[in-house]
Amino acid sequence: MSEQDHPQAEAAPEAPEPAEAPDPVEETEETLAVPIAELRPALEAVLMVADQPLDHVSLATAVGYPSEQVVAALEELAEDYRRQGRGFDLRHVAGGWRFYTREEYAAVVERFVLDGQQARLTQAALETLAVVAYKQPVSRARVSAIRGVNVDGVMRTLMARGLVAEAGHDSETTATLYRTTGYFLERIGVTSLDDLPELAPFLPDMADLGDFDEDPAPGPGPAGPSGPVVADGVAG
Repeated sequence: MSEQDHPQAEAAPEAPEPAEAPDPVEETEETLAVPIAELRPALEAVLMVADQPLDHVSLATAVGYPSEQVVAALEELAEDYRRQGRGFDLRHVAGGWRFYTREEYAAVVERFVLDGQQARLTQAALETLAVVAYKQPVSRARVSAIRGVNVDGVMRTLMARGLVAEAGHDSETTATLYRTTGYFLERIGVTSLDDLPELAPFLPDMADLGDFDEDPAPGPGPAGPSGPVVADGVAG
């Protein structure tokens, strides 16, 4: 048999060259996660310097861990603080996490703030804010009637500080109505208006706040002991 009678073996295909391993992702300060043992301390450090509540996404980005793991760590921290009886709580308020002093130490904190520290709001502003919080939406004239004084200047202060905002107009009188804001809830450490504490017993001249639950019947009548209250340039 000649060489032509023997089929020639086909050359084996060349094996493909192994693909090059991808370059490792360069770790930066933005992607480098803190060691797991330092996750909770790292969260505490970030929360300590925050001037507003931080959501779990922002915190997860800061420490480089998945949101689910960060939320679990935050809940563990909050539970630890409660169990240890610390002077502060970690709460989820207004869509974010923040440290708050505990209610049972409010008197100590208040004494510290008022004795030599600058109070954030005057007593008049606090009383006006309480009326808005419990009667909202409410007009300036009605707030003035409840407090017995003109509140124009105080209302401007509360609006400038982001605690009170406009809430439309009264359908009958067209007077501008006002309400408290999310920032107000954040500052007092509650999640909704339903969680508001009873403020009347702690504020001078506010014990009769409930007397104004219902509007007086329309019609002529004598002015009250202090006469009509003027607000926004219109006699109440």
